[in-house]
Amino acid sequence: MTVVAARSIPLEILALPAQRYGCHGCGDCCRDFTVQLREADLAKLRAQRWEERLGVPVTTEFRGRRFLAQRVDGACVFLGEGGRCRIHAEFGLEEKPLACQMFPFVLAPDARRARAGVSFACASVLANKGPALASHAADVRRMAAMVDELAPARTMLDDATEASSEEPDLVAEALDRWLRDASRPLAERLDGLAWLAQQLSGARFAKVRGPRLRELMDTLVDALPDELPLHPIEPASRAQRATLRQAAFFRLEDPKIGDLRRQGRVRAVLGQYLRSRRFSRGRGAVPAMGAGWGGAVAFAAVDAVGPVDGSPDAAAIDELLTRWLRATVLGGRAWGSGFYGWSVTAGLQALALNAACVRWLARLHAAGAGRRAPSIDDVRAALSRVDRASGRAPWIGSRAERMRLSYLRIDDGLRCILRA
Repeated sequence: MTVVAARSIPLEILALPAQRYGCHGCGDCCRDFTVQLREADLAKLRAQRWEERLGVPVTTEFRGRRFLAQRVDGACVFLGEGGRCRIHAEFGLEEKPLACQMFPFVLAPDARRARAGVSFACASVLANKGPALASHAADVRRMAAMVDELAPARTMLDDATEASSEEPDLVAEALDRWLRDASRPLAERLDGLAWLAQQLSGARFAKVRGPRLRELMDTLVDALPDELPLHPIEPASRAQRATLRQAAFFRLEDPKIGDLRRQGRVRAVLGQYLRSRRFSRGRGAVPAMGAGWGGAVAFAAVDAVGPVDGSPDAAAIDELLTRWLRATVLGGRAWGSGFYGWSVTAGLQALALNAACVRWLARLHAAGAGRRAPSIDDVRAALSRVDRASGRAPWIGSRAERMRLSYLRIDDGLRCILRA
């Protein structure tokens, strides 16, 4: 564990030796993200006199907020040759907007500290390239000191019970013990994750606090190998599959400011509604959702792709998804401030749903490439989209998403869609 101070709250870098990171200049984040700017960012851009030098606006306003301008293809206006940022190349890392400097690190404060986890939307994080995360401590500390709103945040165990400062860690430690157990197949560990998420949704946390919560989590995790076979599940129902496809759609959906302006609000909302309905129905062609996602593939072709567990790259996929799940739980991105302020129980259900979406989207990506089984590249593409949206897309933290999870708690729905 690496702990440094960020203003008045300690900062903890994700303690996961299996995860590494170093920027390799692929430029994917500059092509994919819409960057919101702070006042300090705007002041830096004015001082650098980009608009005078380039003769075009470098920022844009949308719904009362300022963002970095994007080209027609969605790439940042500052993306240069070879994936290099022009601001970085000319003025250095510290003169870039704070969001650009921070990526792929994600800050998630709780009652005791701010955790610095990592986003798997970054190709270097996905590929596990670079030095140990602790080597970035000085940079993360410097950037965290510029986040004015960084302050202790409460975490709920469920919607009615506020956690003590230690209790979320008790849940995370027990869950991580299950997730990292390489002696068990990934499919079994995912099934256990879904089973735990559903069991904890019915727990009465007001009567299970502190040491008793640790005992409960240890008991549940220790019982998983014997308990899961006693609760076999039926194949996912038609409605459960439709719910999974709809959840996957909202993790692919990524409206760009330029597109929204060209379409207008009414057309944009109507288009989203129609695409969402087509995903729910699962018939005909998959709506085009950006490069590599739908548009030239039928839902039937996705169903014909073999399961992720049967991939020739199964060992590499196991390592990647295990690393992602552990980084999400230990990096503070599964619940609380790292995930829309949701409770521990709701966050665990969302994590199980995210895992199911990764598996389905990997099959979609494989179908688009004409493959009969998902490859590691298909899973990387799917995981990048899912983790990119997680905690960032407001519609995933919405009441509609909570309703999807509420439905999937019925009849072992989370377990069913993970097996689907």
